[in-house]
Amino acid sequence: MTEELDPVVNERLGKVREVGNQAIWSLSSCKPGFGVEQLRDDRNDTYWQSDGQLPHLVNIQFQRKTTISDIYIYTDYKLDESYTPSRISIRVGTHFNDLQEVEVKMLSEPSGWVHIPIKDIRDKPIRVFMIQIAVTSNHQNGRDTHMRQIKIHSPVEGLGIAMDNFAKFSSVACQQYATIR
Repeated sequence: MTEELDPVVNERLGKVREVGNQAIWSLSSCKPGFGVEQLRDDRNDTYWQSDGQLPHLVNIQFQRKTTISDIYIYTDYKLDESYTPSRISIRVGTHFNDLQEVEVKMLSEPSGWVHIPIKDIRDKPIRVFMIQIAVTSNHQNGRDTHMRQIKIHSPVEGLGIAMDNFAKFSSVACQQYATIR
């Protein structure tokens, strides 16, 4: 990897916002103390650890239809070895019964953030009620998996139309209408 990915950069630039906190998260399984809280705590030294048969699932359900443009997953092969995912399937839909696979990401000893763009066939962000992240295989045929963080990004809509596109307020009397409060 030539440069370290950081999902927070685009958040700080105002291009996207992290919408994972607007969702209800559930897991197919987890070891006690290694669940959703660790997956969402913004720390790379904690992780979710599954406890069961593949595939291992992270279910993310939104209260309202939400536009999703990117998913970032933090993994660390150097620390987790056989617990590191090697194949991840992204499925989207309105509920568990209509999920459709929109992306498959193969990972080879990842260390750091893995970026998975989520687009429709017209290369536009997808509007969904539910996302399912499925770990379908691990490195070294590992049984359980570790994921250290997941971030879900939604594009920021335009902030409206600037008034100066319509008119230039030059007099002092007119400048009081130059901004809307």
